[in-house]
Amino acid sequence: MIGKNIRGALYYNENKVKEGLAECMDAIGFGASPHQLSVYQKFVRFNKLLASNLKVRTNTLHISLNFDVSENLSHDKLRQIASDYMKGIGFAEQPYLVYKHNDVAHHHVHIVTTNVMSSGKRIDLHNIGKNQSERTRRQIEIDHNLVKADSKKIDQLQPV
Repeated sequence: MIGKNIRGALYYNENKVKEGLAECMDAIGFGASPHQLSVYQKFVRFNKLLASNLKVRTNTLHISLNFDVSENLSHDKLRQIASDYMKGIGFAEQPYLVYKHNDVAHHHVHIVTTNVMSSGKRIDLHNIGKNQSERTRRQIEIDHNLVKADSKKIDQLQPV
């Protein structure tokens, strides 16, 4: 999801943590482990980037990576998948937070970041879902031997 409110994306995930339905399992580009960072410190890190270019209105990327219910993925595997995904969409150098959610039956992680770089330049988000995200998802499914999302859609569409 692309948006204009880093606070909303951050607090959505942090409230899930507070409720015991999620955990912040990675904090890339924050200079500390996620457990050493307060919500305020996470917000300030993002806000410093946003302040470097106040013209950028659409400045938030809140990603959800979902996995088949049959897949039992370790924290290390989820971290690697999140890292591979961020590289694939061109956000490897951006700070980002990875949250593992436990509020539904299948594994899924949420990633929160901004498209404003430390230089103040913005990363273009136009068609990122259709172009970079879709290609990256397919490659990750192959690289990590995951259930392919496309095959599940085909199976679901076949008549019983």
